Amino acid sequence: MHQAESPATVASRHENAVTISARDVTKEFGGVKALKGVSVDFYAGEVHALVGENGAGKSTFLGTLAGRVSPTTGSLTAFGHMITGANPRASRAAGIVAIYQELTMIPARTACENVFLGQFPTRLGIVDHSKMRARFEVLCQKFGVHMDADARTDTLSIADQQLLEIMRAYESAAKAVLFDEPTASLGESERARLLDIIRQMKANGTTIAFVSHHLDEVLAVSDRITVFRDGSVVASRPTSAWTKQQIVTEMLGSELKSTLQQRPLRPTQMPRDLLKVSDIAVAGLLYPASFVIRAGEVLGIAGLVGSGRTSLLRALAGLEPATGRLEIDEVEKPAPRTPRAARALGIALIPEDRKGQGLVLSRSSACNVILGDMPSIARFRILREPVIMKAASAAVVNYGFNLNRLSAPARTLSGGNQQKLMLGRWHHARPRVLLADEPTRGIDIGAKTEILAALRKAALEEGLAVVIVSSELEELLVVSDRILIMRDGHMVDTLDCHSDDVDVERILHSAFAVHAASLHTEHA
Repeated sequence: MHQAESPATVASRHENAVTISARDVTKEFGGVKALKGVSVDFYAGEVHALVGENGAGKSTFLGTLAGRVSPTTGSLTAFGHMITGANPRASRAAGIVAIYQELTMIPARTACENVFLGQFPTRLGIVDHSKMRARFEVLCQKFGVHMDADARTDTLSIADQQLLEIMRAYESAAKAVLFDEPTASLGESERARLLDIIRQMKANGTTIAFVSHHLDEVLAVSDRITVFRDGSVVASRPTSAWTKQQIVTEMLGSELKSTLQQRPLRPTQMPRDLLKVSDIAVAGLLYPASFVIRAGEVLGIAGLVGSGRTSLLRALAGLEPATGRLEIDEVEKPAPRTPRAARALGIALIPEDRKGQGLVLSRSSACNVILGDMPSIARFRILREPVIMKAASAAVVNYGFNLNRLSAPARTLSGGNQQKLMLGRWHHARPRVLLADEPTRGIDIGAKTEILAALRKAALEEGLAVVIVSSELEELLVVSDRILIMRDGHMVDTLDCHSDDVDVERILHSAFAVHAASLHTEHA
């Protein structure tokens, strides 16, 4: 239930006009409700923060306001205009600009050109470069930064590219700016600069929606905080009425879960160390981390968006320019710098984006299973269909995959079956270490259970070291033996999932840097 505001608070807030209003907004993806009757108002000259666990619905809701996501039901109005369907152009026409983690700069263009894309100043029908540069300098002065107008955008830091996005929004006379995890990739000084700019925009009367997992900055910059949980708004009140501990309590819900009953059993004897990681690091993303993974163990990695968890997984897979050392089966090697080098070490990755990075959607399911290992099953460099089908069948048969679908293109499969193809591929390749990035994202509950069981089975029966990054904390607790906690690029904690005092609440304490004693005081 929402907590009531005092009459004085309501009166003071309504001195500012409601600029954006959402009423009973729902959104379904393949039968899964991502938003459930969300109603929120935004005001001029106010920073309104939206917080919640990963998957709570806040970014999906922001997408409806930006015109990226079409609501299934409900109504959205912005500055007197109705927003209907997935239409970013209509949202921009209403005065709404969204700034995402994934920036929209054109790398080969200059900093100045990117700010004025679509709105170049002209003279006699020709782009007026001198006027554009002069205006760029004015914007730099306004935001208190120094930047070379002629610098190629791909040579700039993420923070400077993000600033260009804000300049573009300001130049377009945006009346509302939606920030989705804007500080996730920024350092401390860059974060402070961005928050100062947001305060400046607020002072000019701009409506600000601010999604962030960093609760300290939420409390520092916002005027109002709305908490999402499981696709619903569960609390909304002025920032002055919140503490960090209260926010986490609302995110978790009143029924704080204790330990789950389906934890893996503690092994009777300690298995041998399979992979030792020493000081693995990625400049600007991941600080040196060291840990050990044992044969037959499932190691979970938890953390907020931008915490470094995916950077750690990608570094192990050779997808980031990492430094450090790995020791596999007592053989020491430098951290892999390419996916091929990782595979040579026996390290395989199931990527988060299975469609974009894992599968060739136009090829058959069977071909996708043996992808990367075709030379070993080809005879005289010729791949024969019966041989492909036999190899693919053997790889996926234990994962509940319908063998009759092996001839079907991968694009025709459900998300769960596509993920089973990825599992089958690495079963066929026989790695020593299997990395899985968000392995249950976007699949139904039945398939989730099968995928988690398959990963657990791969560890127990085949002796693999399995590493899982997941936003689904309850799933991590069910499948993992230990969980590493990442925060701000650092490995800050290691939790033993066989321990009775490890639960979702404990993970969030570490991820948010909230002290357990403080949170328990809030429950009292």
